[in-house]
Amino acid sequence: MDDKLFAAPRRQMVQEIAIHAANTGKKTGKETLAAQTMEVMGKVPRHEFVPATLRPVAYADTPLPIGYEKTISQPYMVALMTDLVDLEADDVALEIGTGLGYQAAVLAELVTKVYSIEIIEELHGEARKRLKQLGYANIETKLGDGCHGWPEHAPFDAIIVTAAPDLIPPALINQLKPGAKMVIPTGISLDTQQLMLVEKDSNGRITTKDLLPVSFSPLVSDAPTALG
Repeated sequence: MDDKLFAAPRRQMVQEIAIHAANTGKKTGKETLAAQTMEVMGKVPRHEFVPATLRPVAYADTPLPIGYEKTISQPYMVALMTDLVDLEADDVALEIGTGLGYQAAVLAELVTKVYSIEIIEELHGEARKRLKQLGYANIETKLGDGCHGWPEHAPFDAIIVTAAPDLIPPALINQLKPGAKMVIPTGISLDTQQLMLVEKDSNGRITTKDLLPVSFSPLVSDAPTALG
């Protein structure tokens, strides 16, 4: 399907994101998302990151299944998580949970480099293929356990985690640059998950804040976790 066919649904999606942000702003502190975030949400072709059978509904403001009991996140959630980490153009970002590559593509429009880790081999391979076809040369992907982060490229200016561990993995806290932010869903069960903002100040001290209830796929890992 030609990208022009999705122009109107994409505009509608961006409008729905703005409405959703306004409705949840008292909890998130983000009643209005940054103009650059909204611009990128209106640019990245979400239909390229969903299974072919779901392309007609690619711009619905809802999660969609991508196989292997995983989903592509709701567009509003992608926009919110992107906005919460306060990205700058020269930042280096880490994403945990590539899926089919949509969040990585959004980040790649805003920062100089994105590193993204996926533990499911089939999704990793498919994401690499899609991102390459779309020309995202500033994204590097890896097959592996995201709870270990990517120490070779740390520390990071921002970390976004798109699957939910029970508790925050210590390696990700360690790999967060002083003055940087991480956004991560956590919770032992689907009905207790919270989206959490993690901030490391210039002295390396960590603060956390629960923002709103969410429902993400569990983060698959063999790593121990800490700091709930």
